[in-house]
Amino acid sequence: MEFRIEDSIAHVTLNRPEVGNAINAALVNEIVRIARICDSDKSVRVVLLTANGKMFCVGGDLTLFSSMGDQAEVQLKELADQLHKAISIFARMDAPLVIAVNGMAAGGGFSLCLTGDYVVAAESAKFTMAYTSAGLSPDGSSTYFLPRLVGIRKAQELMLLNRTLSAQEAAQWGLIALAVPDEKLNDEALAVCRSLVQGPRHAQSAVKRLLFCSLQNGLEEQMELEGHEISRAAASPEGREGIAAFIEKRRPRF
Repeated sequence: MEFRIEDSIAHVTLNRPEVGNAINAALVNEIVRIARICDSDKSVRVVLLTANGKMFCVGGDLTLFSSMGDQAEVQLKELADQLHKAISIFARMDAPLVIAVNGMAAGGGFSLCLTGDYVVAAESAKFTMAYTSAGLSPDGSSTYFLPRLVGIRKAQELMLLNRTLSAQEAAQWGLIALAVPDEKLNDEALAVCRSLVQGPRHAQSAVKRLLFCSLQNGLEEQMELEGHEISRAAASPEGREGIAAFIEKRRPRF
C-alpha cells in the first residue's frame, strides 16, 4: 500500500500490481490501519482510493487461499473480518471516499468499489463479481450495497451469472458516477476531491450518515434524523457561513 496526506486529501493506493492488487493479509491489514488514520485525522477532508498497475483489484488472492489447506475456513474468516473492518470505517468516517477505478475490478475489488461515496472509472475498466465462478460466495459488503444500488434482480444477475460490465454499463446501472477516458482518470478524480475539500465538512458527513441509514428507517424516523442534522448544520460555523454567503451573493469560505 502507498499512503500520503496532501492538501487535506488522503491518497490511498493499492500496490500489488504484479498480482493484480490481489487481497492478502498484509494488504488488508494495511488498509485497516490506513482507514483508522483517515477516520481519526481531522486534517483529512476526503480520501482518494486508487491502484497501481493495469488492474484495480482482482479480488482475493486465490493462490493464497489454495495454500491454506485445512485452515482455509479459519484463515479466510480472519481475512474477511479485516476487510469488513476497513469497509465499515470508510463507510462511517466523516470524510467522503472517492474511488478511481483504473482497470479490472473483480470479486473483492468490485465489492470495494461499491463502498465509495463517489466512484469514477476509466473507460477501459471492467466490473465482475466473479465469486461463484471460483466456487465462493460474495463478501466485502457487496450483498449489502449491490442490491441497494441496482436492485435485487440485477444483483442476482451479477452474482450468480458473473456478468462483466464495461465502465459505461456500470455508469448506466448506477454502480459508478462517471466513466472517463483512461488518460483523464486521475485528473477527474483529483478534481472531485479538490471540490469536496472546498465544501462544508459537517454537511458532507451528515449526507453520508443520512444516506447510510435511509433504507433501514421508516419515513418519520428518517425525517427526524434530517431535522436533527439540518438544525446542527445551521448552528455550526460552516452553516452560518454558508447561509451568510448565500444572502450576500458570494462564494462561501468553508
